[in-house]
Amino acid sequence: MRGMQLKFWRSELKLTHQWTIARGSASKFRVVLVELKDRDGLIGYGETAPSRRYQETIETVEAFLSHIDPEKLSFSDLPGSLKYLESIAPGHNSAKGAVDLALWDGAGKAAQNATYDLLGLGFREGAHKTSFSIGIDSPEVIREKVKQAENYPILKLKVGVHGDKENLKALREIAPTKTVRVDANEGWKTKEQALGMLEWLAEDKNVEFCEQPMATNTAPEDLAWLKKRSPLPLMADESYVTAKDLEHCAEFFHAVNVKLVKAGGISGGMEALKAARKAGMKTMLGCMIESSVLISAATQLAELTNYLDLDGNILISNDPFQGPTAENGIISFRNADEKFGLRVKPR
Repeated sequence: MRGMQLKFWRSELKLTHQWTIARGSASKFRVVLVELKDRDGLIGYGETAPSRRYQETIETVEAFLSHIDPEKLSFSDLPGSLKYLESIAPGHNSAKGAVDLALWDGAGKAAQNATYDLLGLGFREGAHKTSFSIGIDSPEVIREKVKQAENYPILKLKVGVHGDKENLKALREIAPTKTVRVDANEGWKTKEQALGMLEWLAEDKNVEFCEQPMATNTAPEDLAWLKKRSPLPLMADESYVTAKDLEHCAEFFHAVNVKLVKAGGISGGMEALKAARKAGMKTMLGCMIESSVLISAATQLAELTNYLDLDGNILISNDPFQGPTAENGIISFRNADEKFGLRVKPR
């Protein structure tokens, strides 16, 4: 009988609304789903949502996965399996992350533990709130989106374009006092523009912080200038890919946003979170447009964070998996049928 088997396939996630950030717009996103099955029929699921921003695509992910020898993977030997994955090629964090998730899922099921317990972190029901993201749009659509997000206590507004002020005004017409986080996605071009926008945002006392106000290749002296003057905490997103970016981000930001597809799955995500916390930085777990596999995987690490932005599965209409719920913004596994591993199952 054969040992471990690896299967992967594309899935197209359809957005409830057109999704626009400072870098572009889309109505659907493609992800790659992964299934690892051992000789006893135990299955671990994984997923990745690769981004050209981090030099990965659906095609590069599939090419990497095609080079894997599944016989060298094991639910009972995560360190050995991850060492083998790393030996195939440098980089490819998104592709490796999909397999990493499947390994942690299968390992949890084999041990009859939730992955968060296998990691020694646990998960406190009722303690973890996610923000709900409002993409860039016209003020009219922003108002409609905010109405639909009525039950979510924290909103995240995408900014970094010409209409930022009109969009925040539209949001506030519907939700005058809700906590709002803003994400510029590298959209502001100069330190003076960024500071001007941050000072304007800080006039709203319920704006919590700003993610990635300027590009990752901004001159260090400009980043230092901005951090020194910013009236709002600054959070690194595109600038913080893995724990290797800690020194840079600790100097120029107050907090970091960790995404499993950037960091290399649960293993890399946990390393990135722990490194930032050790350096005294606040941490957030974020996401791309994703199914419940990746969202549930990120939730396994919730106890290592100050903030959660895990709404990728809420923004789509055709989630192929069932995992945690986010009623009223509170992420919960109470109604999850699967008790072990990532606690997800196919619909």
